[in-house]
Amino acid sequence: MYSIGKYINLTFNSGPLVVKPIGLDAKIVNDDNRKKLVIMVVGEAARADHFSLNGYKRETNPLLSQDDIVDFPNFYSCGTSTAASVPCMFAKYGKSDYSYKKGISTENVLDVLKHTNDVAILWRDNNSDSKGVALRVPYEDYKIPKNNTVCADGECRDVGMLVGLDKFIQKNKGKNILIVLHQMGNHGPAYYKRYPKAFEKFTPTCKTNQLEDCTQQEITNAYDNAILYTDYFLDKTINFLKKYENKYDTAMIYMSDHGESLGEGGVYLHGLPYFMAPDAQVHIGALMWFGKNMAKKVDEDALRKRKDEKYTQDDLFHTLLGIFNVHTKEYDKKMDILEK
Repeated sequence: MYSIGKYINLTFNSGPLVVKPIGLDAKIVNDDNRKKLVIMVVGEAARADHFSLNGYKRETNPLLSQDDIVDFPNFYSCGTSTAASVPCMFAKYGKSDYSYKKGISTENVLDVLKHTNDVAILWRDNNSDSKGVALRVPYEDYKIPKNNTVCADGECRDVGMLVGLDKFIQKNKGKNILIVLHQMGNHGPAYYKRYPKAFEKFTPTCKTNQLEDCTQQEITNAYDNAILYTDYFLDKTINFLKKYENKYDTAMIYMSDHGESLGEGGVYLHGLPYFMAPDAQVHIGALMWFGKNMAKKVDEDALRKRKDEKYTQDDLFHTLLGIFNVHTKEYDKKMDILEK
């Protein structure tokens, strides 16, 4: 009933779509001549309390714990589904002011960065799609073996999205670069398909998408193995960026789209109306990594001191503008995570 009502609301009075431009005044102001190379990883269904970085009893982040990252243990999503959260996190509107219609009829932060004429943007997707965010920037589908070289048994791996990025960076030499990688991550209910066999650390696992046929522990084991694979993928992304530290100011931003229920209180998966969604569906994994030069510019030490504060996906729009030193009337310093 909720879904029917939501569908009617989204489609009622739908006519020709006119997208309102924003940030046409955007320009990059740099104190030096160094360009920035930033990879934004959009995670999938990764709840914060299953990250060992946040105190989870299982070691699900063995590699990231060795990386010099800044973890944000109190980060919250804009929605409880990919379709709601992904457009919202890149929109200028905060959760309280965001709607589907506003989202599709207004340009987003990728458009603002594009307006600077100095940021090369690429969206690679190993999930469903960009949910409308990347309609006006280069987009590549990495769910298919034609593009993704790391696929087996019908499943293409997130790590495959790193292959070939060197060519994109070389092609855009002399520009700032933003690469968005949209993960398959912990997409349920078939968590057991989301990682290679080598990452099956927690057993026994639920090996079906019929969750009612599995115990809660089997479901959790498969889910945690998928988090373990995300840990590997993010570490590989950091190591990829380290190759460019001498040429660029480098950074990685990771943020899951929403969380996931694993049977607590009889609730599974995600997508409940936000007002009644459990913490597991809205409390998300989020972290950042900065290369040696970028760490100085963003004042990483100050950021660590306030990492435990509450942040939301509302902050991403302004944080992406801030990290590229974009001057525009759309930017709000008070909502830039790196400046708060």
